[in-house]
Amino acid sequence: MPCLYITTNLNLDGIDTDPIFSEATTAVSSIIGKPQKFVMVILKSSVPISFEGNKEAAAYGEIVSMGGINSEVKRKLIATIGTILESKLSIPRTRFFLKVFDTTAFRTNSKL
Repeated sequence: MPCLYITTNLNLDGIDTDPIFSEATTAVSSIIGKPQKFVMVILKSSVPISFEGNKEAAAYGEIVSMGGINSEVKRKLIATIGTILESKLSIPRTRFFLKVFDTTAFRTNSKL
């Protein structure tokens, strides 16, 4: 189950965030190759974030998935989620950072 957690310093009170959830869910599902019903998206706002020494609109995201992540997928996720945040919240792609983690990437086979 992929989980996308986005934190931003913007105040989203009164803003319709449904399109963000919808587009992010669809993007993660199609890029990673998991059904939409297994994708979780969390959006947290009004978090103090300083980026490049200022507090202009910015976002930090983390995505955790059990498999389905490689270099190409990582690039697509960063570009696509960045584009969604830029179009829906006016957060420049240059002020968005995404940490991508595959829980199966460091698995070692047990010899038991």
